[in-house]
Amino acid sequence: MTKNSVAVQRRAVKLAVAATAASLLAACGSGAGPTGASSAPAASTGEVSMVHYFSDEAGNKAMAQVLSICEKQAGEKIKNSPAEQEAFKDAILVQLAGSNPPDLFSYWAGAKTQYLVDQQRLAPLDDAWAKAGLDQAIPETLTKAAATYSGKKYLLPLDYHYAGVFYNPEVMKKAGITELPKTWNELLASADKLKAAGITPFALGSKNRWPAQFWFDYLLLRTAGPDYRAQLMAGKAKYTDPQVAQAFDLWKQLFDKGYFNSDPNGYDWPDAADMVAQGKAAMTVMGTWISGYWEGNNVKAGKGYDFFPFPEITPGVPQAAVGPVDGFAIAAGAANKAGADKVLACLASPEAQQAVAVTQGALAPNPKADLSSQNEIMHKAAEVVAKAPVFAFNYDLATTPEMSDAGLNAIAQFVNSPAEAASVLQEAQAAADGVFGGS
Repeated sequence: MTKNSVAVQRRAVKLAVAATAASLLAACGSGAGPTGASSAPAASTGEVSMVHYFSDEAGNKAMAQVLSICEKQAGEKIKNSPAEQEAFKDAILVQLAGSNPPDLFSYWAGAKTQYLVDQQRLAPLDDAWAKAGLDQAIPETLTKAAATYSGKKYLLPLDYHYAGVFYNPEVMKKAGITELPKTWNELLASADKLKAAGITPFALGSKNRWPAQFWFDYLLLRTAGPDYRAQLMAGKAKYTDPQVAQAFDLWKQLFDKGYFNSDPNGYDWPDAADMVAQGKAAMTVMGTWISGYWEGNNVKAGKGYDFFPFPEITPGVPQAAVGPVDGFAIAAGAANKAGADKVLACLASPEAQQAVAVTQGALAPNPKADLSSQNEIMHKAAEVVAKAPVFAFNYDLATTPEMSDAGLNAIAQFVNSPAEAASVLQEAQAAADGVFGGS
């Protein structure tokens, strides 16, 4: 069986699972009836149906607080339907294309939201946004980057994260690393010291594919730059270009030197986080949600973990910050849009955004959210993002859903066999030709 056929088979299985998940989540809808931008909404049941992917322990805890806050503020009963994140990705598409969409649902800013806008699956938020005065709650830069698509507002930013190089301070000290690396050569020198000390330099758990994307994001951004990367994400550059090959070659060198743990695709990101916390590995490239995970496991900021920005590789290239923005959107076929508008306004409130940020280890878009209780790592992350010349969405949010799936498959194949980088990129470009058109 070829890699392409394996990918097709995997996609078919995912869609079958998504259809099943969507049917289970359909209970959150508000009754039968046609949906879509040009169809009438289903009959309202008098409550606001909400589907979201904040389904892990921290996410459930955060959303319990949010629901309590927003039912009081909005005066609406909210029907809460959390879904496992990977299942959610396809299940929500099935729901939105069907006859029973949720009123309100979480989604990722970037190309994924643009895709739903292009499919006419979302209701514009401009009127509700203006009525609730959300320009006072969400900074203009974030509104432009994460909320606005095709000239209208479609997504309310709820939280955002920053991906950095998280490390174990004691392990770095043990290896004789007294200054954090700021350049690629310094990072390599640190990795050499760690390996000589019997410590795995980098932990990676890419079982679900997406955790590996941050390496590709930063390697490409730090060499080819944000403008080229944006062209690649839009299908206007090729995965077979020298710029992409260079990024993968740099990554391959790390694998060739034995800087990663064995079998990364056999572990998930919490496994990689545990390796770092336990001193088996020194560093992992991950988002700020790792802070919430570690704090929940009694690994304390400062002594137990810290972070530094991904180092500079090519001098003069803008040092972009990478991360996702989580938000909420209203379905075009929402049965209770009036109620959803009220809940959406609450989701922008300092109280709701504080609950999410503090509980999940996230950053809050609303500057009035009281994050004084967050640790120094989170405050430092916010400062890095504020100073960054560019905030770039991570790979699977920066390109279309179809391409992100194929691209994550390619990244997973590379991690499994770095020597096959050239053929992996050829297959990725073949997928891109199918998605964007081309020869």
